[in-house]
Amino acid sequence: MTDRKPPEVSFDDWIERQIRSAEERGVFDNLPGAGKPLPGAGRRPGTASDWVADLVKREKVDTSVLLPPSLALPKELEDLPERLSRERSEATVRKIVQDLNERIRQAHRLPQAGPPLRAMPVDVEETVRAWRENRSK
Repeated sequence: MTDRKPPEVSFDDWIERQIRSAEERGVFDNLPGAGKPLPGAGRRPGTASDWVADLVKREKVDTSVLLPPSLALPKELEDLPERLSRERSEATVRKIVQDLNERIRQAHRLPQAGPPLRAMPVDVEETVRAWRENRSK
């Protein structure tokens, strides 16, 4: 058990004395994680961004869900051909493109968050035709 702090000694001096004594006895030798940086060092603890960052890492969340529509939708348009190449059904391809187009239209109707949205809906028939051509290769 730790001795009580003597009244004539400041808290800082008393704590430093206890730490120095423990170091001399080897209490801190061979601790797990010795020589490694502390987790979360350099971040302010307890902020909302820390909580979100930890959740995203732990749960392996796709970070595109954190983007405003003006950034997420163009990225989705860019990835659309690759996404559609994994589909087997024309009906599914149409549904994916129609859903994306509706979300683009909805984003244009709402007040913009972030940079302006420049993405426009894609032609469903042209996209399906391109999907068919790529499947036949």
